[in-house]
Amino acid sequence: MQKYFGVFLAGMPIRRKITWAGLILFAAAIKVFSYYPSAVESCYSKGLYPVIARLQRMLFGWIPFSIGDMLYLCVIMLLIYRLVRLVRALVRGEAGKGWFARFLRRAVFALLWVYVLFNGLWGLNYDRLGIADQLQVRPYSTAELHRLTSLLVAQLNILDSTGRLHRAELSHMGVLRAGAITAYDSLGGRDRRFVYRNPSVKPSLFSWPGVFLGFAGYYNPFSGEAQVNTRNPLFTQPYTTCHEIAHQLGYAKENEANFVGFLAARNSPDPTFRYSVYLDLFLYAVRELYVRDSALARSFRDSVGPGVRQDLRELQRFNRKYGNPLEPMIWAMYGKYLRANRQPRGIATYSQVTAWLIAYGNKNGWEALE
Repeated sequence: MQKYFGVFLAGMPIRRKITWAGLILFAAAIKVFSYYPSAVESCYSKGLYPVIARLQRMLFGWIPFSIGDMLYLCVIMLLIYRLVRLVRALVRGEAGKGWFARFLRRAVFALLWVYVLFNGLWGLNYDRLGIADQLQVRPYSTAELHRLTSLLVAQLNILDSTGRLHRAELSHMGVLRAGAITAYDSLGGRDRRFVYRNPSVKPSLFSWPGVFLGFAGYYNPFSGEAQVNTRNPLFTQPYTTCHEIAHQLGYAKENEANFVGFLAARNSPDPTFRYSVYLDLFLYAVRELYVRDSALARSFRDSVGPGVRQDLRELQRFNRKYGNPLEPMIWAMYGKYLRANRQPRGIATYSQVTAWLIAYGNKNGWEALE
């Protein structure tokens, strides 16, 4: 192995060899460290990461557009440029053994940087103990799922009119951002784990292609920014914003971010935010219930108020309008990414929030979910 590694690094300047060695050591240390969730929780998620995240948001949060999106755009352009050069070299017969060796070396070098930066800046949060350890989530019964769905329907029907009053205002990103910050201020006042300082929430520069790819929002670990797809239906955006802020706070897994997003939106004084979260969670719960009792799930869909039914139809029309063959492929790849990061159910991890809500209700009383 040492022999091959020496050949791989042959001809490199000493500074580049030192960089290679440092990256390999950092990558190995990160991988070993990730096998100790308690240490990750105490030393990284509650120690180093909050400092990193605040620094990122202080650096980039004040800029009105997404620096992370600009970074992604530059990477895409660079990859296209490299691909064109590769094709040209192959066509001209210039791609000999030495050329391929340099190409492979550069690719591995770039991947090492991405691995170290991604995990060092945020990705290690996938390996923390997280909220599941505190809630002691267990398999739940159909009766408990029925109770949760009933509660969500009741809250939706209460908010059916008030939760729609100021929806048009959400088309302005500043209003959406301020509402999410207020929600986290309310939650952080009750639980210091969720204090959110130096906010950095921005509209995605890729919102238009995003509707075809099926994403509602995303977190950029390299810039610390939360991006929201502002072309999605307005009533989905408040909960999406709270979800992405949860990622900023170090809750990397999708079920964790869904749950923290629920806690924040539920504590919002704005009924539009509460309506958004209960609608999204209702969809998760009723889908889970449909697997167990399809007739009961249909009865719940019929029991929601007229405004809720209108929003459900709008969401269905939106999904049909922008549905395309590429979207399932994107989600399949994303599911593999989630499974590679300690979320074995892949995309279904999002819906696991129902188990967390039931555990939270059993532990704190079901009125805590209202």
